[in-house]
Amino acid sequence: MRRRRMGALHVVGEPRVVSFQQQPAAVVAKNGHGPVVEEIHGLIRVYKDGHVERLPAIPTVPCTWGGTGADAPGGVVARDVVVDPATGVWARLYAPMTTTTSAGGGTGGSRPPVVVYFHGGGFCVGSAAWSCYHEFLAQLSARAGCAVMSVDYRLAPEHRLPAAFDDGLAAVRWLRHQASRAAACDDLSWWRARCGFDRVFLMGDSAGASIAFHVAARLGQGHLGALSPLTVRGAVLIQPFFGGEARTVSEKSMAQPPRSALTLATSDCYWRLALPAGASSRDHPWCNPLSRAAPRLETVPLPPVLVCVSETDILRDRNLELCRAMRKAGKCVEQAMYGGVGHAFQVLHNCHLSQPRTQEMLAHIKAFVSAR
Repeated sequence: MRRRRMGALHVVGEPRVVSFQQQPAAVVAKNGHGPVVEEIHGLIRVYKDGHVERLPAIPTVPCTWGGTGADAPGGVVARDVVVDPATGVWARLYAPMTTTTSAGGGTGGSRPPVVVYFHGGGFCVGSAAWSCYHEFLAQLSARAGCAVMSVDYRLAPEHRLPAAFDDGLAAVRWLRHQASRAAACDDLSWWRARCGFDRVFLMGDSAGASIAFHVAARLGQGHLGALSPLTVRGAVLIQPFFGGEARTVSEKSMAQPPRSALTLATSDCYWRLALPAGASSRDHPWCNPLSRAAPRLETVPLPPVLVCVSETDILRDRNLELCRAMRKAGKCVEQAMYGGVGHAFQVLHNCHLSQPRTQEMLAHIKAFVSAR
């Protein structure tokens, strides 16, 4: 199974483009890849010949780390599985050991709802095996009583968009296959027995929230055909990573601390690396779903949506604008604002308010899921 060692979001710095003339000839010759053409400090370097180097500043951990795993005595059990052998996409599965505390509502009986989760990282870094995501999703599974499928999708710039969206669809296709063989006896029986497949939620943070949005739209448009026996009940977008040529007020004026997970320059660099080769504008529909080039939201089939917004995130105003636009288009939208915290606070724990705000977020997610 594929394992990637990535850089840490909490040490991200400003992007820096380093020209050939700025780099000593000996350094260029030694690495064999030519000069660095894009770099986000502490996270990723892209060389002139296309070679990509990701820096191991956040550890990747096994599914048994922190007391989870197939032999866990209680709480949450976790396991890694291959989703698509052709692309190398895999997922980490979580489920509460007991189903009596699962989120209520719906028709799934005592079986927990299923969350299909996409991690953040600007489409370019991150992993389902990062310790910060393992911790957060184990918490989500235990606190909200959900089974979770955390998808390790392909990354840009080696795999530019729409690769991540395609991998999201592949994950739902894999889940549909598991639902169709719920009575089978195999090494995933333990997980399927804890899944209410008629209550599926798409979820993600940052770039992962963008993936959840686009996958939800594609599913609504019938890209996988009939989903039965799956039923998608909603989507949770945590600090969704979108952009645009016109800057919002928070993008222009929201001061970011040195340890911020996302600055405007970093955001622009991620989009340069993630959008299709030749895409010349951040108003591309995959970056800006409200641009003139994007389908009108009235025509985009979406399930009920919860949008989680951080008060000091540069994406705050863009997230709120998306909420207003979806409501205007007749969509069912809930939003939650988390005061005094910035982008990705729930996984980075990079300020004194991170822990209490994370608990607030988990409570909001549980309430949203329970109502459906």
